[in-house]
Amino acid sequence: MVARAYTVAFEGVEARLVEVQCAVTPGLPGFAIVGLPDKAVSEARERVRAALAALAIALPSKKITINLSPADLPKEGSHFDLPIALSLLAAIEVLPEDDVAATVALGELSLSGDLVPVIGALPAAMAAAEEGRRLLCPAACGAEAAWVEAVEVIAPGSLARAIRHFTGDPLPPAQAGLAAPPDRPRDLRDVKGQERAKRALEIAAAGRHHLLLVGPPGSGKSMLAARIPGLLPPLSPLEALETSMIHSISGLLTEGGINRARPFREPHHTASIAAIAGGGRGAKPGEISLAHNGVLFLDELPEFPRAVLETLRQPIETGEVVVARANAHLRYPCRFLLIAAANPCRCGYLSDPARACARAPACGEEYLRRISGPLMDRIDLRVEVPPVAFTDLDLPDPPEGSAEVAGRVETARAAQAARYEGTTAWVNADAEGQLLEEVATPDAEGRALLGRVAERFGLSARGYHRVLRVARTIADLDGSETVRRPHVAEAVGYRLALGREA
Repeated sequence: MVARAYTVAFEGVEARLVEVQCAVTPGLPGFAIVGLPDKAVSEARERVRAALAALAIALPSKKITINLSPADLPKEGSHFDLPIALSLLAAIEVLPEDDVAATVALGELSLSGDLVPVIGALPAAMAAAEEGRRLLCPAACGAEAAWVEAVEVIAPGSLARAIRHFTGDPLPPAQAGLAAPPDRPRDLRDVKGQERAKRALEIAAAGRHHLLLVGPPGSGKSMLAARIPGLLPPLSPLEALETSMIHSISGLLTEGGINRARPFREPHHTASIAAIAGGGRGAKPGEISLAHNGVLFLDELPEFPRAVLETLRQPIETGEVVVARANAHLRYPCRFLLIAAANPCRCGYLSDPARACARAPACGEEYLRRISGPLMDRIDLRVEVPPVAFTDLDLPDPPEGSAEVAGRVETARAAQAARYEGTTAWVNADAEGQLLEEVATPDAEGRALLGRVAERFGLSARGYHRVLRVARTIADLDGSETVRRPHVAEAVGYRLALGREA
């Protein structure tokens, strides 16, 4: 007799159904697993043996063969332990075969039979829902998987409890849960001065426009960037599901369930291409995908290797990254807000005659040229962050903090959500082609100004459209239905702030 259980194998954020077939046949006693298992899957037989022995379940003195179908699909991960155990228990008639076959299972077994949390419960639940089966997963993964309302999620804490569930002592379905909220975000009120940079942060948050902050050490660039999470609205249910799918297969979801806070990723400038764009063993998602629907903060931008920076160009435009390897070709979403910070030169004091090096101003031009023209062309807002005067540090707290700015951002985002309903765009940064012309064409004065700027400074076609998108966001923050000349002027000012246009 061949008993069947089901589980999943992960390809990017997608979960492909895998049939776990178990045959117990006469012959020399043995336990074989076939179907392209990796080392972790091959070792499952020892964990299953020990877990069953802990439950006083003896295996028959026969040949046990486990086949993972489709056989040409690579199988990776310890989550195959539970479905292998279930198919084996069905084959020796401990569990009802039909009930096991109606279940998608994943979970790692400890030697004592406890179920250890595994990655990927959320995409596995979506795969189970598509197949019309229930999901069986470790108790620690239940709150995450239960966010898929179309599937019944059973989350036992041990193999023994799973067996009792199938044999007349059913568990109640798991309930969706939210992870503990993050600590209170840092407040913009803590930043003294830097009003232009604060305004740029507000525009960036409202329309998801990429921002570059350039200033000497200690001017507050990192401090400003760390406060942008407090300006962004919470993830919508659909955004939370998308983002959590990526975090689930990366093992970043906590036992409490999914998180509604927008991700804020800040990799070090020594990060590799695989760490930023994705890749490595199993072609896992990189930082740009982990920042999906959130913020990617790259401090000391010119210090990142040139090859790493160039990998950002296509994902910024398309909102997805393709990780192509010899044995994998995977797509990950990556609609992120890029906030970058840089010193004006290597020593950092280009604007201070008393401290700048003898090679000024050439050292500054040379340093910022590490950011290529095509990448700079994709950055909408460029802001110089001057040093803060000592007298400003003694001033009282600014009247506006993150709460007030976040209120305006939320209003602008709500206007964009209504505007782009039924389209593929989410925010102004996504608008393109005919849609961009319909929503962001400025009035006559604004159009004339933008035409003069494009001719005088040689705006690229991409730069021209990005100015329109920023102007549309500024108009939204102003509560204006029409993009007017002041909105275009402010957008152009941010575009040309560093005196460099591609």
